[in-house]
Amino acid sequence: MEWDMALHLVPKALLYVEAVAEHGSIQAASRATGIAASAIDRQVKLLEDRLGVLLFDRQTRGMALSAAGEMFVLLAQRWRADEARIVSDVKQMQGVDLGHIRLATMDSLVNGLVPRFLAEIAARYPRVRVDVEVATPDDAAAQLEEGLCDMVLCFNLRPHRDFHVLWSAELPLCCVAAPSHPLASLGAVSLKEVREHAIVVQSRALAIRRILEARHSWIFSDGPPPVVTNSLQLLKQLVISGSHVALTSEMDAAPELLSGRAVALPVEGPKIAAQSISMAINARRSLPRIAGKVAECLASEAQDTLETLRGTRPG
Repeated sequence: MEWDMALHLVPKALLYVEAVAEHGSIQAASRATGIAASAIDRQVKLLEDRLGVLLFDRQTRGMALSAAGEMFVLLAQRWRADEARIVSDVKQMQGVDLGHIRLATMDSLVNGLVPRFLAEIAARYPRVRVDVEVATPDDAAAQLEEGLCDMVLCFNLRPHRDFHVLWSAELPLCCVAAPSHPLASLGAVSLKEVREHAIVVQSRALAIRRILEARHSWIFSDGPPPVVTNSLQLLKQLVISGSHVALTSEMDAAPELLSGRAVALPVEGPKIAAQSISMAINARRSLPRIAGKVAECLASEAQDTLETLRGTRPG
């Protein structure tokens, strides 16, 4: 948490509650913020007295947020986001591209698309700060809904009345394998052919696993026992080693495919469902004006990556 806010609009009481929640006790919050423990304690108790409810459960090992306390932490986070938006918009009025953007995205994108996007933002808008939170698609959607991030780039984003999708693309199901793998020489594969080999699969935290279970549950019981992981980085390492194959999308393995360390084979057969990748913002929340430029850059990078993978990008 930052304490050098430009406008200091967030009430101290909210900041103190957030600090205690983050550090686990009033003394630890005092050490981290440089604010006297007595001042923090006084503000927290004042809030509790006025509300008639405890914001923290006092325990022998520290202080844990109550349900009411969680609401105050969320309020502090939203207030700070609004403050950052105001600062950004005022600076934009003065001709300065300055801002703070929070992006939630997927583990599989952090070694390809996202670093290129961040490099582009650093070059174009050196005074714009981008925070990147790696999350599951479900968690990313929840963060966007609650105002804890400004935009998401994730797979299989569920429709939501408050989400405005700025860019999206369909992603057919692929079998990703090392070039040396026996399946790599085939033009396309069936699920039955895939399950004749060792496979690494995603955990149920990811939507693709739930889609595969709903339509093709037999692939998790037939054939060699699969390796199950919630890490797309581990999944890709097993694939490029040649020991396993994976059912995923071309965007999941973009760096590995573009470098030649892996190949993507279309999966053919009945009931094969495509995935999707989407970039979205919360239509009910006002974002800094610079966010539009950042969003345009991210969407362009995602589209370029997809076109390069498919060999359709000019040049």
